[in-house]
Amino acid sequence: QVQLVESGGGLVQAGGSLRLSCAASGLTVSDFAVGWFRQAPGKEREFVAAISWGSSPYYADSVKGRFTISRDTAKNTVYLQINNLKPEDTAVYYCAARTGTLQADPALYDYWGQGTQVTVSS
Repeated sequence: QVQLVESGGGLVQAGGSLRLSCAASGLTVSDFAVGWFRQAPGKEREFVAAISWGSSPYYADSVKGRFTISRDTAKNTVYLQINNLKPEDTAVYYCAARTGTLQADPALYDYWGQGTQVTVSS
């Protein structure tokens, strides 16, 4: 059974940093494309970043330079480092996995975690 478990969210002040974790079981993260998405209240789920074996990480334009996605194969975990947080980053952050190539469309992902809340105060 595949499980993706996010952690690391919280309440931070603008300008702060967080590192989100996505711990996987039932699949090997190096064999899948793993993406991070976020959903703010009243908005659609949006792509943030994705990583897969053999490809450069892929970022949404809105987060380039502040977000970094990485992977620890020994821990079977994918991370999202978020720096210089802004109030507009407030959302529930989800990780997701799919076989095949990196994609920004959440409908193309097969497995999802339950999400972790990030709240940024101004």
